[in-house]
Amino acid sequence: MAKKVAVEDNLSTIKQALEKRGYTVVSPKSKESVMACVVMGMDNNLMDIQSTVTKAPVIDAAGMTPEQVVTRIESLQ
Repeated sequence: MAKKVAVEDNLSTIKQALEKRGYTVVSPKSKESVMACVVMGMDNNLMDIQSTVTKAPVIDAAGMTPEQVVTRIESLQ
């Protein structure tokens, strides 16, 4: 699978850290296949859709540094 990760728009430092490690970062609103989705706060209604389905792991970045998020994503490979 391509190194593609969906990241919420407001998580710019995490986006930058992933891009430096060679990941392609897309919006969670895209319909692209991703290896993981990074969000801030699991209580948020991602994309205002109650029935959003993804097979990719969803990582809650609340309280994590960008490096910790990258490490978590790399552990998925």
